[in-house]
Amino acid sequence: MAEAHARRVEHDHEPPAAPHAALSDEEFREQLALVIPHLRAFGRSLSGNRDTADDLVQETLLKAWAARKRFQAGTNMRAWTFIILRNLYLSQMRRARFKGEWDDLAADRLLAAPASQDRHVELADMQRALMHLPQPQREALILVGAGGFAYEEAAEICGVAVGTIKSRVARGRVALEALLTDGALPSRRESPGHGHGGALETIMDQVDDLSRDVEIVAGQHDDGEEESR
Repeated sequence: MAEAHARRVEHDHEPPAAPHAALSDEEFREQLALVIPHLRAFGRSLSGNRDTADDLVQETLLKAWAARKRFQAGTNMRAWTFIILRNLYLSQMRRARFKGEWDDLAADRLLAAPASQDRHVELADMQRALMHLPQPQREALILVGAGGFAYEEAAEICGVAVGTIKSRVARGRVALEALLTDGALPSRRESPGHGHGGALETIMDQVDDLSRDVEIVAGQHDDGEEESR
């Protein structure tokens, strides 16, 4: 019994497991380069505009690089950078609304896409239909459908329960199909963004609600789960 007590005391005084070490600059640069195509696709899906998406990606890369010492080895680089890009996008929308820049031209920039070929027209319709969905449904569809994230990953990015993400994806898919196949997709003149009221105002209100400042602590949640196993 004395030996067991001694072992227990010794175990209680063992130092805690060391956290994952930060990546070297070269390792971080290599991992960051791998997610750039995914960031571009995600940015274009969110903004509906190639130039805006490229700007978002560039700023995301700069912010990620500046925070590289806080990134822990073993963390999902794609999910981490998607959070950064999403917050940048929502922040831009917030600033644009407060500056009164949501005019017809701004809406067209969000919805416009090349339409020189039939395939481009279909993609433009898809993007335009996405822009007509409520923000939570559109965000969930983009993450799970275009981004390829699992429901659990999308829920972590959005800060909601997995069941909520599944519900948003299901409702969003039904609404998207109706817009594309039932002739319910409004014309350009009826699209959100023409005027300061209507659907765009609702979307912006939802963006404000979703755009609360959140400190991104890479890997803490995953590390805690690993240590508890």
